[in-house]
Amino acid sequence: MDSFSTGSSGAGSHQMSQSEFMEQMKLQLAQAYAQEFVETLREKCFDKCITKPGSSLSGSESSCISRCVDRYIEASGIVGRALFKQ
Repeated sequence: MDSFSTGSSGAGSHQMSQSEFMEQMKLQLAQAYAQEFVETLREKCFDKCITKPGSSLSGSESSCISRCVDRYIEASGIVGRALFKQ
């Protein structure tokens, strides 16, 4: 079977090809990964850099956040390349 039904069966239901289904799954996985990435960044960098939460960031907190995000993105890239290295 090379198509997938979306919605209820019967008249008007849309048949999704296997390639469309795979593309939809890839998109959903990418969105979930991005959301998880941002949440992890927020948690780690906030915990490390924000000592006194308030209505604005101090200069040192802003610099800390910037450095933390840069390091986390760089480390994630290194890990990703190592995992998917062929």
